[in-house]
Amino acid sequence: MKALLSKAPGGPDTLVIEDLPTPEPGQGEVRIKVAACGINFPDSLIIEDRYQVRPPRPFSPGAEVSGVVDAIGEGVAVVSVGQKVIGSAAYGGLSEMMVVPETRCLPMPEGMPFETAAAFTMTYGTSYHALKQRGHLQAGQTLLVLGAAGGVGLAAVEIGKAFGARVVAAVSSDEKAAMATAHGADATLVYSHDPFDSDGRRALSARFKDAVGPDGAHVIYDPVGGDYAEPALRAIAWEGRFLVVGFPAGIPKLPLNLTLLKGCDICGVFWGAFVARDPKAHQANVAEMMALYAKGQLKPEVSQVFPFERAADAITLLANRKALGKVVVRMDEA
Repeated sequence: MKALLSKAPGGPDTLVIEDLPTPEPGQGEVRIKVAACGINFPDSLIIEDRYQVRPPRPFSPGAEVSGVVDAIGEGVAVVSVGQKVIGSAAYGGLSEMMVVPETRCLPMPEGMPFETAAAFTMTYGTSYHALKQRGHLQAGQTLLVLGAAGGVGLAAVEIGKAFGARVVAAVSSDEKAAMATAHGADATLVYSHDPFDSDGRRALSARFKDAVGPDGAHVIYDPVGGDYAEPALRAIAWEGRFLVVGFPAGIPKLPLNLTLLKGCDICGVFWGAFVARDPKAHQANVAEMMALYAKGQLKPEVSQVFPFERAADAITLLANRKALGKVVVRMDEA
């Protein structure tokens, strides 16, 4: 089988496509003939050894795929050969075949395209877990979403609306603001690119406060980090929840006196660990998300589809924070 491989730490330009032996599924495992692979920001980190998981090389990036089951291992009870599925793992998706545990394999909803299926699990799973289990977002509350036109950001906008919240989407361009609005945002705020000096951070904080209103944001969803985090935190409501999701703009240093003054919580969001530690809660989340998808309340935005030969370009686009919605790599027809 062909696979996009990381053979040494480095950027997307270091990745190469090579032939590897086709993996065999073991006990409780499923082999998927990959049709499409969703690209996420961690894919750009894992190949540089900057992610929480450091797999042995060579390995393929790619954490979520869609495709057709072509082999199963002993003990597999639910998934069957020929079934269309969504699979997830920390890595291994940018290859023609991927082996995952049966527990990380979900049936594709009837009529869902492969590209959409590959854009669903990680982004919506992360945002759903963040807003439900970590943010405890309630109807009528205000949600501020940073990076609201990216994959997880757009998912947070849609899920926030499904939960009945007022959603304020913060983005870096008018084009991104229009996309967030199309996905349900009640209000948008366009910020400039970082870095900011102290005056710039104060000005941005004032804009966040104006956008969320006098009571502040009950939940802040931050998949951006960097110089945006502190200004956003200053706009939080009393006893609000600040959700730490990712750091493409850099790891921020937050003044903890703000947590005292606001009586607020800073909550880490690590979806992969949540899935491993509480699979029943994850399965409940998935069932709820699929129900919302069936109702048309969750609509994955696949903005660009790359052929497998250009998979490294897809990772570059995301690493440079140029992507709108979700970027997907399409393999051969499954």
